[in-house]
Amino acid sequence: MAEKTVRVQQIGSPIRREASQRQTLVGLKLNKMHRIATLPDTPSVRGMIAKVHHLVRVIDDAA
Repeated sequence: MAEKTVRVQQIGSPIRREASQRQTLVGLKLNKMHRIATLPDTPSVRGMIAKVHHLVRVIDDAA
C-alpha cells in the first residue's frame, strides 16, 4: 500500500516574517514563491503546515 502524501504550494512571501516561519518553509521544501512540494502526510508535517498556514495552500490530500 502506498504511503499517503500531501501536496502544498507556497502562496505567501516569507519577507518580514519571523525567522522560525522562514525556517519552517525551508523545512517544507518551500523557499520560493509558487513552489509545490509533495510531502509525507505525517503529524509533524501537518504541524509545520499549520504553523505557516497563511503562507501555504494544500493542493490535495490524496495520493
